[in-house]
Amino acid sequence: SGQKVCYGDFKSSCYKLAYFQDLSRRVGFQEARQACEIDGGALLSLESEAEQQLIENMLQNLTKSGSGISDGDFWIGLWRSGDGLASSSACPDLYQWADGSTSPFRNWYTDEPSCGSEACVVMYHQPTANPGLGGPYLYQWNDDRCNMKH
Repeated sequence: SGQKVCYGDFKSSCYKLAYFQDLSRRVGFQEARQACEIDGGALLSLESEAEQQLIENMLQNLTKSGSGISDGDFWIGLWRSGDGLASSSACPDLYQWADGSTSPFRNWYTDEPSCGSEACVVMYHQPTANPGLGGPYLYQWNDDRCNMKH
């Protein structure tokens, strides 16, 4: 389940937000990717600062809806395949969009990506967390282990 929102002014005109407060319903990266594909879509590829802002506004509206949303990051379609060069300075360049798009836009949190065993990317949504070096953990990107449940 999820909330589907459509806009006419972006290349990908419809977005579906799926947020599960029940931790047992959250899924890993590949499960999220498959769920999107079954729905005829793909995990989110962000192509510009304007699209990033649009998604932030959607998440803020979701939070304001009174549904009791708490901390919970969102998978996006950015990932790194294989472990080649994962710990080198080239690592940030190895991330690619799951839908094959080629947007160079990135919105990493300070000191991310950390690479290593973290190869799949989430958009932070931790409104109750104390801010870190990069400020609040809201909407910036973080690489995470692909089997984490978001």
